[in-house]
Amino acid sequence: MTYSIIGRCARTGRLGLGITTFSLAVGGRCEGVAANIGVAKTQAFPNRTNDPMAIKLLAQGLLPARVMEMLAANDSEHDFRQIAIMDREGRIAAHTGSGTRGWSGHKEGADCVAFGNGLVGPQVLDGLIAGFLAKPGDALEYRLMQAIEGGRDAGGQGTATTHKPERSAAIKVVDRLDYPDIDVRVDVHPVAVAELRRVLEEFKLYEDFYRERGRHPSRAIPQDVFVASLQARRT
Repeated sequence: MTYSIIGRCARTGRLGLGITTFSLAVGGRCEGVAANIGVAKTQAFPNRTNDPMAIKLLAQGLLPARVMEMLAANDSEHDFRQIAIMDREGRIAAHTGSGTRGWSGHKEGADCVAFGNGLVGPQVLDGLIAGFLAKPGDALEYRLMQAIEGGRDAGGQGTATTHKPERSAAIKVVDRLDYPDIDVRVDVHPVAVAELRRVLEEFKLYEDFYRERGRHPSRAIPQDVFVASLQARRT
């Protein structure tokens, strides 16, 4: 039981993934987000080899549709996977296998694709895409956050009569460098989407501090001094 969105900012070229699920520690299973290359995510019954392989194939110049064909050919259990792939130009391939459980599907939007399994219905995908598109001028991490919240507010995981809680969630965004700009996650929490929003907002307060400390260590103030300045602004 999982719902996700992969997306791209056409203005900046940044790429990212937002995901939430009933399973625990989903942020540790998001290996397929690579700067200047693309995004790939396999879920439902995940094959952990898929996403790194997809990134390698995209890096070689293959289109997402061809990458998907190669993943299928390499996996006898492909029908149990749900996969979305996007390259740095925004080209998409998506697959929802017949072996996934509960209501499952995927839907493309402008510079994004939403997908999920074990959901209350297709309205969850609509909520994901609507959230992503609501504020196109926002930073990609906020658009992904709004997408996850949109999926949750549309019903999320479960059936028409039983809701399954979102117990872990994550957002990962890359820009031009080898490491992520944003890599925030909630490994286990009874309301993981709300907690992820709190974590993201808190991290954004520190983002420039962490970036500049690495670039200009000789000018960096001690972290406890920075934290004290944040606390002073809050009071």
